[in-house]
Amino acid sequence: MIKPVFCAVLATLLMSGCAVYTPGVAVVTPAPAVVVVPAPGPGFCPPGQAKKGRC
Repeated sequence: MIKPVFCAVLATLLMSGCAVYTPGVAVVTPAPAVVVVPAPGPGFCPPGQAKKGRC
C-alpha cells in the first residue's frame, strides 16, 4: 500500500515544473536555433508551403 502511494508522489514531484523568482534579476533563455535548409533547385516548393506564402 505504501509503495504505490510513494511512487505516485515521486512521479508527481519529478514531472512538476520549477519556477524561480528572483527580484531585480532577469533570467534570459536562449532563442531556439533556426535551421535553414536550401531548396533542391530553382522553382522547387515543398508541399503546403505555397499556400502559406513561403515560396
